[in-house]
Amino acid sequence: MESERLKKVQSLLEQELSGVIQRIAKDHFRGILFSVTRVKLSPDLSLARVYVSIFPVSDKKAALEALDEHHAEIKLQLGRSLRHQLRIMPELRLVLDDSLDYEENIDRLLKGEGENPLKPRPKTRPEARDPGESGDTNP
Repeated sequence: MESERLKKVQSLLEQELSGVIQRIAKDHFRGILFSVTRVKLSPDLSLARVYVSIFPVSDKKAALEALDEHHAEIKLQLGRSLRHQLRIMPELRLVLDDSLDYEENIDRLLKGEGENPLKPRPKTRPEARDPGESGDTNP
């Protein structure tokens, strides 16, 4: 069970990281939208997993790795904005959040686009044999 303090720090980190990542994206990644969807903190507040969704990019892992190259800059800006709220800044781990892609795929399937896994496949009938072609030697 999460403590009240943990929930407050997660919310604070999520808000501040959204702003920091948006500023970095504006300077270095034109045309790419980075969105912080949630932050999960370890109980001792030493590790923060930051879930990021990325649009409109086909290779999201490469975009996340490119954002992770600015890890020091992200942590520096975050530390400056939270220096009065947190004594120790947690280690940040950026994680690709694909939940929005999953939801989009489900919506697409529900609308009837794409292959429906619940729709039964048509049964194939075995080809009718010609009695003269059978392997039977009895008349």
